[in-house]
Amino acid sequence: MAGHNGVAVPAAYPPPVDSPNEFIKRELDAEDERIEVGVAIIGGGTAGLATANRLLQLLADDEETLERLGEVPVAVIEKAKTCGGHNLSGAVVRPGPLQELYPEYSRQQWREEGWAFGEVTKEAVYMTPTSKHAIRIPPPPPFKNHGNEVVSVSALARFQQRLAEEGGAYVLTETAATQLLVTDGAVRGVRTGDKGRGKDGQPLGNFEPGTDVTAQHTVLAEGCWGSLTGAAIREFGLSEGREPAVWELGVKEVWKVPKPLDRLIHTIGPWPVKIRSKYGQIGGTWIYPMKDARTGDDLVSIGFVIDLEYADATTSAHDLLQQFKLHPLVRKILEGGERIAWGAKALPGGGYWSMPKLTMPGALLVGDSGGMVDTVALKGVHHCIKSGMLAGEAIYAALKRGSTDLSSYEEAVEESSIGTELYQVRNTRQPFQKGFLRGGPIVNLAIATKGKLPGGRLDWHRNDAKPMFIGDTAKGYPKPDGKYTFDKLSSVFITGNATRDDAPNHIRVQKNVPRVIAETWKWMCPAGVYEIPDDAPEDGNVDVVVNYTNCVQCGAITAKGGRLTPPEGGDGPLYQVT
Repeated sequence: MAGHNGVAVPAAYPPPVDSPNEFIKRELDAEDERIEVGVAIIGGGTAGLATANRLLQLLADDEETLERLGEVPVAVIEKAKTCGGHNLSGAVVRPGPLQELYPEYSRQQWREEGWAFGEVTKEAVYMTPTSKHAIRIPPPPPFKNHGNEVVSVSALARFQQRLAEEGGAYVLTETAATQLLVTDGAVRGVRTGDKGRGKDGQPLGNFEPGTDVTAQHTVLAEGCWGSLTGAAIREFGLSEGREPAVWELGVKEVWKVPKPLDRLIHTIGPWPVKIRSKYGQIGGTWIYPMKDARTGDDLVSIGFVIDLEYADATTSAHDLLQQFKLHPLVRKILEGGERIAWGAKALPGGGYWSMPKLTMPGALLVGDSGGMVDTVALKGVHHCIKSGMLAGEAIYAALKRGSTDLSSYEEAVEESSIGTELYQVRNTRQPFQKGFLRGGPIVNLAIATKGKLPGGRLDWHRNDAKPMFIGDTAKGYPKPDGKYTFDKLSSVFITGNATRDDAPNHIRVQKNVPRVIAETWKWMCPAGVYEIPDDAPEDGNVDVVVNYTNCVQCGAITAKGGRLTPPEGGDGPLYQVT
């Protein structure tokens, strides 16, 4: 790729957005044209549904408050075909919050329900210095998972959806929330997106306009990169005094294997990423055993996570995962098996200092929308569940008081296991912005002292502020064989993605950018959304082709100069076991 090794900063090419108010609607439709609900929960993932489940548990014993909420006491608005359809995580979960929220279900029943796959009894952590070698090391404290449970968050969300509906929630799937309703300085609900528009926005024969959904309280549970969460953060200054949000990208496969894996495995590199600081690459992997209690099948969850701080434009989480699978350690686990699922998702990486303020008049943030992920321990699902429970309790208390004040939730999160655990790792990832070799010892010190050293508050810089160059990481990627290593498009195919070809484009990027920015997007996207035409010039600007119907809603583009907005309701992947 010689001849176009210029450097460019993604932030210099901001996405085209009509105005700061594009995602906010300031006038409500007439009363007879809108839908009124008690509590509107935006996002049917683990955090949003935990909020619904906990609130409905409390309302079940309080008929008076339930009646005051009207015909639809709780509405869950989910853009995927079903709850969990866009949800993906590793995931090995600390079971406490799940046991607290669903005390009537034993861990064996979790497995029989099809969303849990076994308790961790053995584990191993390896350094992989080369493509051939693996050195087993004692598990660092954050990596100790004995007693935790391997789960599928997409399947967990479907279980939570069933409980919510049984409890009286109205779950509205295939419905995107595209604008936040804000009047008199308070959130009043959301506007749902139009359906049945063509590529240029024109109404088609099956056109259905969106609707104002007003609520006494609104919960933003959009996960990573929610458009309304971003609008709320800007509108209400929720990130003032905080560090900027930073992000990571995970790509995951699920394999059916001939022999069971008997332990949970993490690798911490440095291979297959490049260790030199100029590349800015920090990544790691997981390999989790999954025993399907219903079928008896032995499954393996395998994934690669890359910090979106990297500088080499040819960095690709999907291709790094394919490269990692060639390691002898992995081959002996997957050999003779069959890939049955694939997916990708960005996740918040900023931790404690990057968490926005969680409440505003009329609304609050839960789970990944609030940045509640411990990227040292690779844990976020139990924080999603716990935050949803605390949100449900805060909303219930406010409803009992007849108040719109939800500030008690902020304090409850801070004093809970969420605040405690995230505070202990508050300075453990920032040193990696200096590179793996320089930052590693500081990170180890922060882990060993539970955040006491280094003291104070270490800062972040935004991922899109990182200057990008076209390096040589891609030279190590294997050629897909379609049996063991795979290309991006065949991977998208098995997600069940059914976005129609004539849907409007939901991805915002500048179409004419320097080659290095275009290369960044092309390689970064696990779904092959961004293409550079074959006849594009080697130097200067190039036109980017955006194949938005491939999009699996991972959100990584928003970290590197673009913006993901909600697709038409029902579009995107339909994850089953991710």
